[in-house]
Amino acid sequence: MVERSDRAPLLDWEEVPSAEKPGGAAPAAAHAKDRLSSPSNTRASSGCSAPGFGWSSGPGGPTPSRSVSSSDGCSTPPMTSSNPAGTDEGLRPDKEEHLSDSGPREVPLEDRMVKWEEKDQIVSVFVVTFNTRSGNMLEWCLPKDMDLEGVEFKAIASGSHRVTTDFIYFRKGSYFGLACFANMAVESTVERGARMKSVGILSPSYTLLYRYMSFLEHQVRLQLQSPGHYSPLEAFYEDKRALLPPSGDGVVTAGPANAWGAAINHSMHPEMKITHPAGCMSQFIRFFGEQIMVLWKLALLRRRILIFSPPPVGVVCYRVYCCCCLANISIPGVSVAVPEFRPFFYVNVADISALENELSYVACTTEKIFEEKKDLYDVYVDNQNVKTCRDGLKPLLRLSTADREKYRKLTEQRRSESNSNRLTCFPTVNFPRFFLEQNNRIFQTLSEVAGSPDPTLTQESVRAMGLDPHGDRLFLLHLLEIYGYDTLLVSEQLCCS
Repeated sequence: MVERSDRAPLLDWEEVPSAEKPGGAAPAAAHAKDRLSSPSNTRASSGCSAPGFGWSSGPGGPTPSRSVSSSDGCSTPPMTSSNPAGTDEGLRPDKEEHLSDSGPREVPLEDRMVKWEEKDQIVSVFVVTFNTRSGNMLEWCLPKDMDLEGVEFKAIASGSHRVTTDFIYFRKGSYFGLACFANMAVESTVERGARMKSVGILSPSYTLLYRYMSFLEHQVRLQLQSPGHYSPLEAFYEDKRALLPPSGDGVVTAGPANAWGAAINHSMHPEMKITHPAGCMSQFIRFFGEQIMVLWKLALLRRRILIFSPPPVGVVCYRVYCCCCLANISIPGVSVAVPEFRPFFYVNVADISALENELSYVACTTEKIFEEKKDLYDVYVDNQNVKTCRDGLKPLLRLSTADREKYRKLTEQRRSESNSNRLTCFPTVNFPRFFLEQNNRIFQTLSEVAGSPDPTLTQESVRAMGLDPHGDRLFLLHLLEIYGYDTLLVSEQLCCS
């Protein structure tokens, strides 16, 4: 039986290739109106949404938009409004470009070169197909010389034949990818009654991939209906491709330069700068319940966390990101001595050699065989079941008194947020901030104790961190070791408790 994925497009936006953009403002407005009234945009409507974050990015910064609750409780990402009257024409990308062309001012090079995390940059676009004889195959790509070995197994997740649509975030070497998958029934004995394809992109950063979700969904439907029609993808790549500097200094420029694109990201909340899976944070907490506090500790300890789930895998990729949000720290210098906690997103057996060399990661998979590869992970999450084979971590799976108190406050906050969102339709970003403030509280206290004349952790200082002096003792000892607080002494009250 084929299941249908429960997600809606993150942004109901269709990219207009630069070669096809009308030259005047009036035609551009008419074209935008056509796009907004197209069938693909009829899903967006006015009214308040289910609880969750919904943001539509524009040059003036984030604005609230509709989000839809999916079957597992995770709100799907936002869609832009289909009401042209609600759009500020002065903030439209095509309008902005038209106005900038008519003015004499030229944007300085230093303003156009921003850090790669904050700039449109597509290094590759590709189409993957399932062949009944050869399996997953790379069908087409740009640029032609791009190393895409293995991407065919990332863009179509294992078990995807059981769903009709899905989306997948993944890592390919030093790049991050997003692919949209679709499965269409066909009357063909050669294709065994089903045609499956995926259209994806690669970027040096995952922070802006969400912008192209709807475009990729539209393109994969087009590839299913009209195989071999690559001209929209070619135009998209020419418009969005990144120009990577040979020096490798972490800075890229995207051609053509769009000043409004950088302005969007500078004005967005840090918690919302990724793909907006932070919008699923409330449902992520509800899904795991009290176990969220166990995941929080393990993430803060930079453990290798692997999440198993059958397809669709898109919502599980969101859980990967939400898990990363649990370990955010904004105090300068604290995370210098610990491994970087970056998401791997979807992984398969082809990633085993890469995972063997990782000291810290969070990833998801649809392949049950990973459970047997105990040397690849420290923590294995199957549905809501969090488990570990590491004896030193097993005590951390038990909740302390402080954990339950923090979860109670978190639950109250989630309930308050839900009521507020229903009334105002204006979501907030307090859930990632809840854990950020908790983490900052811990390390601020540790730094103060370390700098005091008597660098000894007492029950009072542990309580000041929001931890349980008894139940969180082992967690605290792990924390001191990993983050390099080896000069701190631990009170005998904690050792003997």
